[in-house]
Amino acid sequence: MLKRFFIICSGADTNILEQCSSGEQNKYAGIGATVFFTAVMAFIAAGYALYTVFDNLFSAIFFGFIWGLLIFNLDRYIVSTIKKTGSALDEFIQASPRIILAIIIAIVIAKPLELKIFEKEINQVLLEEKNAMTLANKTQLAEQFTPEIATLNSQINALQDEINAKEIEVNSLYDVYISEAEGTTGTKLLGKGPVYKEKREKHDAALADLQNLKKENKSKILAAETKIAELKGDYNTQVLNTQPIINNFDGLMARINALSKLPWLPSFFIFLLFLAIETAPIFAKLLSPKGIYDFKFEDEEDTIKNLMLQNKHQRAALLHTENTLNDSVYSDIESDEELYTYKSKKARELLQLQADAFYNKQKSVL
Repeated sequence: MLKRFFIICSGADTNILEQCSSGEQNKYAGIGATVFFTAVMAFIAAGYALYTVFDNLFSAIFFGFIWGLLIFNLDRYIVSTIKKTGSALDEFIQASPRIILAIIIAIVIAKPLELKIFEKEINQVLLEEKNAMTLANKTQLAEQFTPEIATLNSQINALQDEINAKEIEVNSLYDVYISEAEGTTGTKLLGKGPVYKEKREKHDAALADLQNLKKENKSKILAAETKIAELKGDYNTQVLNTQPIINNFDGLMARINALSKLPWLPSFFIFLLFLAIETAPIFAKLLSPKGIYDFKFEDEEDTIKNLMLQNKHQRAALLHTENTLNDSVYSDIESDEELYTYKSKKARELLQLQADAFYNKQKSVL
């Protein structure tokens, strides 16, 4: 049962192969087994690749099964269409397009399995890329907010410097009128005279200006600090909103790119393994000598071809004979007087009917 199943997988004619030896049947069963297991590997590879895309087990299994059937059908077609002609060069030329197709299939099958085999190494590469992307994302987002925040900080510093300068002025005026009262500077008269009062009034006016300046600048500083807090909040919000995109950067294309950054030799050997599996049935057929099955298949094909050629020749001869007979018959009746009289009568009647119809139509118009 299993042997017959693998023979069907090989694409061989089971009716012809049943008439061949067991060795010939085993050869095609081996070719069919290779085709079948290649399709199984294609199903596994496609299932894993699609699982990384859809993140759904049932969808991955379903579409992976469809892909496995497609690869199975292609491999079966490739193997079944290679014919043994007895000339190695002709057979290789015949198999060249199929070998190219087998290489493409091997690449398609091998790549998802490479992703699974080197999954841990790929995860490490992706982690490093995600960290770099996170830092780059924060830097890029900060560039949108930093200039405005720096401007607001400069405004705050300028307002604070203005307050500090006014405080220094007020303190200086305070020292002046105190020194005048103590008699250490100015008039050097001890006591609170007219000069003292003048300097005291100047200090008090500056102190009042300082209080107003503090009140105004404090409100401006508070507004600037509130704006800075809002900008920082917006920055943190954008970082939080964009971080899930970076965290989900592990799709199929990202993994393939990460795989390309790993050493190429292990991946190359895995590709060679699948290439050998995929092309094994083709080369098995090319390298194997012309067997009983090939002779019987060629004999049956030639029989059908010759039969079709004979039928085609007979139809051509029949057509030629029929045309000759028709030409002879019509040539003989060409000079028949009775037929001429009959056709002349009918032609006259037809012309009369046409004249009557034209007359009636013109009459109806008038």
